[in-house]
Amino acid sequence: MNADAGAEGWSVAGRRFSSRLVVGTGKYKDLEMTAAAIAASGAEMVTVAVRRVNLSDRGAPMLQDYVSPERYTYLPNTAGCFTADEAVRTLRLAREAGGWNLVKLEVLGPPPTLYPDMAATLLAAEALIKDGFDVMVYCADDPVAAKRLEEMGCVAIMPLGAPIGSGLGVQNPLMIQMIIEQARVPVLVDAGVGTAWDAAFAMELGCDAVLVNSAIALADDPIKMARAMNHAVQAGRLAFEAGRIPRRGHASASSPMTGLIR
Repeated sequence: MNADAGAEGWSVAGRRFSSRLVVGTGKYKDLEMTAAAIAASGAEMVTVAVRRVNLSDRGAPMLQDYVSPERYTYLPNTAGCFTADEAVRTLRLAREAGGWNLVKLEVLGPPPTLYPDMAATLLAAEALIKDGFDVMVYCADDPVAAKRLEEMGCVAIMPLGAPIGSGLGVQNPLMIQMIIEQARVPVLVDAGVGTAWDAAFAMELGCDAVLVNSAIALADDPIKMARAMNHAVQAGRLAFEAGRIPRRGHASASSPMTGLIR
């Protein structure tokens, strides 16, 4: 567990955040709803798919006009990249365009799983780290691969909870806990969150933060779901810090059984 991640916030690559919720900027019906939902979420970091979001064409609506880079930390990501070369090239272009050095790397396998391609992810991470990027990396829920990425120099590990956009929640909590227990950098569950319960559960496992996009953007009421995620992340973190009672296979009375009044 990252020793610097207390109740008051968490840190990554020398940047400190109070909110433990990171949100995406895609899939909303329009940029007005994007801005409103992000504000309701209380998030301070937003991920941006640089291949899909307009960040430079002044002739069209730009994300920056609605979600201020002065207010939020932009985290460019490589959504839609299926090779290491694509991912590295995309983030180099993003740095040239916006000066962004803190980035989220993801290299996906083919449909229908869109599961992280770990061989390509390792290649891309190595190239980006050598190029001076601070790499937050999306990866499989694999403790061995996660540790290798950390040892290479990635600044945060982001295992999937479930396939992208599935809304299934954390499917392999044991592996997520193993990743957390061995990590010396922040761990964020990324992908698969469907509702507030999933975010709270990820935080109760000991994650430093949770990344959510589809669950908010595609909800019937994105603003209400953004608020729910905000509360869920806070509640989950408090529960983790409080320490849950042990699970038992039998009843245990909540009041003492001795000293009863006869």
